[in-house]
Amino acid sequence: MAKENFTAVTEFILLGLTDHPDLKIILFVLFLVIYAITLLGNLGMIFIIQITPKLHTPMYFFLSCLSFVDACYSSVIAPKMLISFLVVKETISFSACSVQHLFFGVFITTEGFLLSVMAYDRYVAIVNPLLYSVAMSKRTCVGLVIGSFIGGMINSLTHTVSIGRLSFCGSNVVSHFFCDVPPLLKLSCSDTTMNELLLLTFSGVIAMATFLIVIISYVFIAVAILRIRSAAGRQKAFSTCASHLTAVTIFYGTLSFSYIQPSSQYSVEQEKVVSVFYTLVIPMLNPLIYSLRNKEVKDAVKRAIEMTHFPC
Repeated sequence: MAKENFTAVTEFILLGLTDHPDLKIILFVLFLVIYAITLLGNLGMIFIIQITPKLHTPMYFFLSCLSFVDACYSSVIAPKMLISFLVVKETISFSACSVQHLFFGVFITTEGFLLSVMAYDRYVAIVNPLLYSVAMSKRTCVGLVIGSFIGGMINSLTHTVSIGRLSFCGSNVVSHFFCDVPPLLKLSCSDTTMNELLLLTFSGVIAMATFLIVIISYVFIAVAILRIRSAAGRQKAFSTCASHLTAVTIFYGTLSFSYIQPSSQYSVEQEKVVSVFYTLVIPMLNPLIYSLRNKEVKDAVKRAIEMTHFPC
């Protein structure tokens, strides 16, 4: 009987953010603009870094990878979400739900790893500047990025496979706008204790480990900056870290609220609001944060605009 109930669930119904028709149109326009800015900002950041030789450094290599990940994981969520505002009932097949969760998990976990890698990069650049070119060689940088993606794939596959083994014999209505782990676990008629343990263990350990790397890196960075005698030197050193520190704070602050909490404290409505931030708003903000607070990026953008208007 459990097997029959499980095989009978071939699709889920995504409730989305709201069921009010008037709000749906407003939210469709709002999130369409956000998604457009996200793609334009992140792909534009990658383009600017690629065409500007001055930005061919480890820091900007990691930034271009971060922009790629932001564009990818917002694209896993946004198109389906936008469609949900235009239809009466948005459905997603069981297999498509698994694929969406798989890719979302890969990219968002990779983002966490990349943010810790970028913190380590700033640590080496400020604390050991003489060894920077050796410690952050091209081979090392590529290896760190590949390792980040592998870590993301392992984490995401673990959760996707564990959810695939659950039985869904009751309601197939997902009170969310995408296939995330917590709302799916709420629908299962199987024992989800192991899934919750895996979620807390894997996501918690990865989040804590990467965040700890960031904290330790910035403690050493702060000590090194305070040793700089000139105020101008301290300001320049801090400015290279301010953008990354802002991105880290926003990312970990919202993500920890969703995944590192007991299931008894889980709230669907709060989860939806927080999810909007880490799936759509943060990928839009990252290129803005790095470009508005970074003189080298702003200069590169200005030169690119000038070359477009005055090619000769």
